[in-house]
Amino acid sequence: MRIDRIDLYHVAMPLIYPWRTAYGEDTAAHAVLCRMVSGSVEAWGESCPLTAPCYSPEWGGGIFTVARDWLAPALIGKEISSGDDLQKQLAIYKGNPFSKAILDTAWWSLQSKLTNTPLYRLLGATRNEVPVGADFGVMDSIDDLLASVDKAVAARFPRVKLKFRPGWDLNVLKAVRGAYPKQTFHIDTNSGYRLSDIDLFKQVDEFNLAMIEQPLQHDDLLDHAELQRQIQTPVCLDESIVTVRQVEQAIKLGSCRYVNIKPGRVGGLTNAIKIHDTCQRAGIPCWVGGMLESSLGAGICVALAMLDNFKYPADIFPSSRFYHQDLSEPALQLISLPDGTPGIRATDSLPEPVADRLAKLTIQHATLKS
Repeated sequence: MRIDRIDLYHVAMPLIYPWRTAYGEDTAAHAVLCRMVSGSVEAWGESCPLTAPCYSPEWGGGIFTVARDWLAPALIGKEISSGDDLQKQLAIYKGNPFSKAILDTAWWSLQSKLTNTPLYRLLGATRNEVPVGADFGVMDSIDDLLASVDKAVAARFPRVKLKFRPGWDLNVLKAVRGAYPKQTFHIDTNSGYRLSDIDLFKQVDEFNLAMIEQPLQHDDLLDHAELQRQIQTPVCLDESIVTVRQVEQAIKLGSCRYVNIKPGRVGGLTNAIKIHDTCQRAGIPCWVGGMLESSLGAGICVALAMLDNFKYPADIFPSSRFYHQDLSEPALQLISLPDGTPGIRATDSLPEPVADRLAKLTIQHATLKS
């Protein structure tokens, strides 16, 4: 396809409840949406690195600038035949995966429209439904958390993820495990600890968790390998896996037993598929994570989650979980799977932004034409 026009929108989407993690607090999700046009056909992509460079070195305003000034101009007027071709066009620019994901996800969405093929089928999926889990950030009190977990357990979510940081750590695990001894839990520390905290993680072993997500530094593989050797609970890498090369190194080192894949974090769907396939060959199960995207970005995650090696319930949530009104329509909704647990279904077309909502939430906008 020829890329004739690209529109970029940096948006701030107010959250119902502040999202608190080991690295801080977000009251609004900052994302960049991309409208990509080829001939008379247009489609959308989204990347949501959040407000500040705390989850990763990237942030909303930064990825907008990089995409506007460098990445989008490299594609305008070009014939882009595949996701690999798009990545090659952008390869001269080092790093910046969230910024590259804006354009990569838009290209895949556009290819889906041009070929009249549902995105999940285009990615190679053979199923159209997957289970999802519940996910809770740091709350005002443990009582608030227990009330939320109670609702998740009653709703039969197959697993519950808990944010974990100093001061919101073993006390939380004692409370939730005491209340729900058989529920599957895992914790996400968002790089909040170091190998010197190994005694803490040995205590975590006592709580029979499914995994510890990204316990150590955001760019580390070696210390994670040492930690995994000394504890029983599986380590899952998130922030540390940005490229295919990194996941190959992690597998060689024994740094993890699970990998979380977020399309934005790894540079888009093209790289996400490669990481998925690499893990599958190594016998390491994956799961799809989200970044508080609108239903557009979440819909892209849904399509990816249909691939075979995504074996742990995904972090994909209904729009009402985070937003009073989603920027995009249709809003994402959960379904009940045949076994009665909550899940998500891939659709033939992706959600797209509602024009007046997009205009209201846009901080900055740019248009590039051939």
